Amino acid sequence: MASAPTAPPPPANLKRIVAASLIGTTIEWYDFFLYGSAAALVFNKLFFPDSDPLVGTLLSFLTYAVGFAARPIGALVFGHYGDRLGRKKLLVLSLLLMGGATFAIGLLPTHATIGSAAPVLLTVLRLVQGFALGGEWGGAVLLVSEHGDARRRGFWASWPQTGAPAGQLLATGVLSLLTAVLSESAFGSWGWRIPFLLSGVLVIVGLWIRLSVDESPVFKQALAQAEARKSTRAAEAGAGAERLPLVSVMRHHWRDVLVAMGARMAENISYYVITAFILVYATTSAGVSKQTALNAVLIASAVHFAVIPGWGALSDRIGRRPVYLLGAAGVGLWMFPFFSLIDTGGFGNLLLAVTVGLVLHGAMYAPQAAFFSEMFATRMRYSGASIGAQFASVAAGAPAPLIATALLDAYGSSTPIALYVISAAILTLIAVGVAKETRHRDLADVERSASAEPTAARPADAHTV
Repeated sequence: MASAPTAPPPPANLKRIVAASLIGTTIEWYDFFLYGSAAALVFNKLFFPDSDPLVGTLLSFLTYAVGFAARPIGALVFGHYGDRLGRKKLLVLSLLLMGGATFAIGLLPTHATIGSAAPVLLTVLRLVQGFALGGEWGGAVLLVSEHGDARRRGFWASWPQTGAPAGQLLATGVLSLLTAVLSESAFGSWGWRIPFLLSGVLVIVGLWIRLSVDESPVFKQALAQAEARKSTRAAEAGAGAERLPLVSVMRHHWRDVLVAMGARMAENISYYVITAFILVYATTSAGVSKQTALNAVLIASAVHFAVIPGWGALSDRIGRRPVYLLGAAGVGLWMFPFFSLIDTGGFGNLLLAVTVGLVLHGAMYAPQAAFFSEMFATRMRYSGASIGAQFASVAAGAPAPLIATALLDAYGSSTPIALYVISAAILTLIAVGVAKETRHRDLADVERSASAEPTAARPADAHTV
C-alpha cells in the first residue's frame, strides 16, 4: 500500500542541505583539481625529473588519469552501500578519504629524496582520491535532488554541481597566489605543498556542516518499503532475497546507464581540456606565462560557478534535454575558435576562450544532476547515477589531458585536439538525443509506481524507474 507523498522540506532546511552538499563537493573537487593543476605545473619536475619536459608532463598526467580509474570502483562500492545504508553516511566517509589522501600528498617526499618510491606513493594516494570522488558525486546530488520537489529540482540540484568550478576556483586561486608571491625555486621546493596541506582544515569544516543534515526522506521511505517487502517475502514459502542495487540497475536501467555515460563524454572531455590541458597548451605553444594561464582559468571558473544555477533553472522550464543538447553542440562548435583565440597569446583572448568554453560546459553540467537522478528508482539511484557518471569518466576525463598532450606532441597543432573534443560532442548529442525527458518526474511517485507494478505486467518497452 503506497504511503502518502513526502512533503518537500521547508526552504531553510533545503538551503542547509544544499550548503552541506555544495561545501562537501567543493572540498572534494578542490582536492582533485589541485592534483591536476600540480601535475601540469610541478609534478613533472618533482616526481619524474629524468624525463624530457613534455614526457615528464605526460607521465604526471598519467598519474592524474589513474585517479579516474579508481572512480568506477568507488561508484560501485559507495553506490551499493549508499543505496543500502543511506546517502549521508557514505558522504562523510568520502570526504574523510579524499581529504586524508590530499593532506598526505602534501607530506610526500619527492623523487630527489626517496627515488622511484615517490611516484609510486603518489599514484597510490591518487587512487584513494579517485575512489573517494567516485562515491562523492552521486551521493551529493541525490541528497539535494531527493529533498527538493520536482518543480525546481534542476535549480537546486545544480548547486552541488557548482562545487566543481568552486573547487577549481579555490585550487587555482591558491596556486595562483603562491606562484605570484613565491619565487619559482621556492614554489618548486616547498610552496606547492601548502595547498595540499590546507585540505586538512577544509575537511574539518566540511564534516561539521555535512554531519548536521538529515538523511533523504525519499530514501527513508524507500527503505521502509523495502523492509516491508522483505518481511512479506520472508513469510512466503520459497521467497527469494531482495536483489543487490547493482544487479537491479543492470537489469532494469542498463539503457539509462548507457545514456548517462554517453551524456558525460563531451561534458567530461571538454572540461579537462579547457581547465587542465590549457595550462600546458597556453604555456608551451602560445607562449603565455604560467601566471597568466592560471589567472584566465581562475576568472573563467568564477563565471562558470555563476552560470550553473541559471542553466539548472532553465532546465526546469524547458527540460533537461534541450539545455544539455545546447551545451554539447556549443562546446563542439567552439573548439576551433577556442584554440585560435589562445594562439594569439593575448590575455583577453585567452580569457574569452576559456570563459565561453566553461559557460557552454555549464549547460551540460547543470542539468546533469537532476537528469541522472530522475533516471533511476530510489533504491538503486545512488548505484545507477554513480555508475553511469563514473564509468564514463574512465574513457572521457581520465585520458583527456593525456590524449590532448600526446596529440600536441605528435602533430604540433591544435587541430587534432579540437577534432577529439568535437567527436565527443557528437557522441553526447546522440546519447541525449535518444533519451527521454525526465523533468516532470516526482522521485517519490516514480518509486511507488515502480515498486507497485509487477515487472511481468509492464510492456516490453516500458521505462523502468
